[in-house]
Amino acid sequence: MNIQIFGLPKCFETKKAERWFKERRIRYQSIDLARKGFSLGEYRSIRQKLTFQQLVNTKCKAYQDLYMAYITPDAAEDKLFENPQLFNTPIVRNGKDVTVGYCPEVWETWE
Repeated sequence: MNIQIFGLPKCFETKKAERWFKERRIRYQSIDLARKGFSLGEYRSIRQKLTFQQLVNTKCKAYQDLYMAYITPDAAEDKLFENPQLFNTPIVRNGKDVTVGYCPEVWETWE
C-alpha cells in the first residue's frame, strides 16, 4: 500500500485522516498542498478519478476572490491547479484509488 495524503496544514479533516492511518499503523506520505501542490502527473491521475466539483472547495475565501463561479471551465481548471487552497482536503490516494475528504469506510477496503 502506498498511501499519499494531500492536504493543508491547518485543515482538521486532513489531521483526522492522518490520525486514522497512524492509529492503524499504516504508513503514509503527507504532502502539504500549500507548499508543494500537485505535480502535473499527480493532478491528471487524480482528475481521472474525481470530478472538478468534487475537487473544488466552493466555500473557501479564495473561491470567491478568484471569481471561480464566473469563469470558463478551462480557466477554472487552470486556477485550481495554480491555487492549492481551492482544493477540498484531504485528498487521499492509494495507487489509482482516490478519495476526497474523510472517508474511513473506503480506506478500510484498501487494507
